Amino acid sequence: KKPRLPSLLKKRKSRTNIIQEKMSGTWIPGDLGMDTKLVHAGVSPDPATGAILTPIVQATTFVQESIDQYMAKGYSYTRTTNPTVHVLEEKVAALENAAGACCFSTGMAATVTVMSAFLSQGDHCVLTDCSYGGTNRVARKQFMQYGIEFSFVDFRDPANVEKAVIPGKTKLIFSETPANPTLTLTDVRAISDIAQKYNILHVCDATFATPLMLKPIDLGADMSLHSTTKYFDGHNMTVGGTVASKTKEIDERLHFVQNMHGNIMTPHTAFLTLQACKTMAIRCQKQADNAQKIAEFLQAHPKVDWVKYPGLASFPQKELADKQHNNGFHGGMIACEVKGGIAAGRKLMDSAQRPWSLCENLGAVESIITCPSVMTHANMLKEDRLKVGISDGFIRISCGIEDPQDLIASLKIALDQI
Repeated sequence: KKPRLPSLLKKRKSRTNIIQEKMSGTWIPGDLGMDTKLVHAGVSPDPATGAILTPIVQATTFVQESIDQYMAKGYSYTRTTNPTVHVLEEKVAALENAAGACCFSTGMAATVTVMSAFLSQGDHCVLTDCSYGGTNRVARKQFMQYGIEFSFVDFRDPANVEKAVIPGKTKLIFSETPANPTLTLTDVRAISDIAQKYNILHVCDATFATPLMLKPIDLGADMSLHSTTKYFDGHNMTVGGTVASKTKEIDERLHFVQNMHGNIMTPHTAFLTLQACKTMAIRCQKQADNAQKIAEFLQAHPKVDWVKYPGLASFPQKELADKQHNNGFHGGMIACEVKGGIAAGRKLMDSAQRPWSLCENLGAVESIITCPSVMTHANMLKEDRLKVGISDGFIRISCGIEDPQDLIASLKIALDQI
């Protein structure tokens, strides 16, 4: 007996669905690897043209079909949300295993928005005593004036953090790992457990780490903050920032405050960052390989007083580095001082030849030497800076992707002249 026509159509439709599920343009089943996410997460070919790259939507406003259908397409005004920026936010959220992400004009804009969103007059924040200088400055010079209290604490020991908590008053714990520029580490899981115990939000600045080294949200943090200027960009092209959030509620709060402040990332910056972060894994692994070789050279040189790099066996928090850093990836940043004090350290920084560049910034393909006491951390109170080990001769090294032997040769020439 022949089957009825509807049965034949049903079978034919089922076969068609199977074919469609496996056709070009559909994704393989299962979770994608990190390298694949860096290239493809959040991105789809443009539906109008098939362009493989996300278009730059350089538009201020978006035409609505009617009042009743206002925002039906998701966009009204670029200060509130922009299609190009939104794609980058989707990518960041995927890379961080987050519920959502918010992109900003700079890393400091991200920091200021977090503090503005979750701290009010009378509240208290526990902040690491060793952070990017701008974070320390905005806490002291702006938010303290609003009647918000800060405790600057050594986060290397979680007990210090718990001791600083004021139950019912502490609303935010702000960590940074590895810390800029000393490379001290925070046990993100332990700090997150403390935050949860007291119902406090925990934001971790993971700019030095990148999502390759660790994902703070996976370790219990509520927010993961990055200056995208650094490793997401990696080419000294842009300035930007991002915060990935554990929950939609936190993400919506950050977007709401950002809309009030207007500290948005531009569509063009988002486009450049989308392209640059595709190569993050390749760039950062080369930078880490270079950092390991350069750190070992510095450690062996008789004119170097000390060197810190999480990949060295001598690193003070080596056990935590090996436990917390994914796949033995310890990043591209080094800290050191040379024998002879401040004058010797400054002479090294002033005399290191190309391919080294003496300037601010870090995480780029170009190798950079920085003097934090003059550049990135000059705005800290001197006593606070010295307390955490940032002397006037402290040297911060950001390893690029050049030939390591060329970088080492330049450092050797400079060290031999001291």
